[in-house]
Amino acid sequence: MTLQQLFDLVQNQPQYALYFFTGIPILSLIIGWVSEPNSYQQPWNVLFAFLIYASAIPGLFAITLNIYFFIWERGSIMNTELLLRFLPILSMIATLIIIRRFCSFDEIPGFDKLSGLMIIIGTLLAMMWILDRTHIYVFTYMPFYYVLIILISGIILIRLSLKKLLN
Repeated sequence: MTLQQLFDLVQNQPQYALYFFTGIPILSLIIGWVSEPNSYQQPWNVLFAFLIYASAIPGLFAITLNIYFFIWERGSIMNTELLLRFLPILSMIATLIIIRRFCSFDEIPGFDKLSGLMIIIGTLLAMMWILDRTHIYVFTYMPFYYVLIILISGIILIRLSLKKLLN
């Protein structure tokens, strides 16, 4: 199954995606109300972590797909599928806002890994855009593995500097 076939399947049966992406914020709101005084403790913060990952992974994928679509493919905004491109992002934002009301993100197990993933994806997209615009690998006639080494070392350098900046 290709990615386009998956998108066609979701477009043909949109009710499942609607249930999923509206159900996650609603479920996080219900769990927040039920666990109100003890939402930072063990069973509830694990449920919040599950809900964050269930909404953030498709949301981050949709953000990455939108950036790719609009920057590299030069797609028109009039041809975008709202269900696939914007509903996961809205669901992720709503879920994070709701869970933040009930529990601190420091209390949620694995949330630091998710923020690190966001930083790495953003860094990778920025570096790919710079490489695409400057054509540095074409002008210098560098072997491609040198470009990969520069890219990976740039990601590591940015990651370490951001980690020192945030701590």
